[in-house]
Amino acid sequence: MYLKIIYTPTMKKNMKEPLSYLKKILSLKRAGIGVSPENVEISDLEPLNERIRKILGIQNEPLKSSDMFYFIMYDIEDNKVRTQISKYLIKKGCIRIQKSIFIAKTERVKFSEIHHALKSINDLYENADSIILVPISTDIVSSMKLIGQNVDIDIITQSYNTLFI
Repeated sequence: MYLKIIYTPTMKKNMKEPLSYLKKILSLKRAGIGVSPENVEISDLEPLNERIRKILGIQNEPLKSSDMFYFIMYDIEDNKVRTQISKYLIKKGCIRIQKSIFIAKTERVKFSEIHHALKSINDLYENADSIILVPISTDIVSSMKLIGQNVDIDIITQSYNTLFI
């Protein structure tokens, strides 16, 4: 038995389309984003070993001529905007390495797309926020050093020498 649903023009008008990222941000702006002074820490940071594994995953993949590495760093006061931007960056394939710092390895076109989207969002409301995108070379990524955690980066990267006697 098959059920065929026929949509009338009225039914189609009442159905909501999923909002694009820019439309979500515009909705947040209309809701008064940027006025709220409260700041809450983002606690969805993955464990350090998982973040390092992801960084090494992009570091060890072959680099196409159209690919590039870059950092995205931000200081954003408003919780909702900060959360939406972090979700957007994760959706675009960026890897969170600290609460407000992401690393990405994408095509140059996607870098430009992310840059323009973040600029558009920042221009939507009055703020003192800053968002910085920094292209980096592969040798900088491969010479990454880790300070302050009890993690032996050489063991994780397998860049150690073993002598069997």
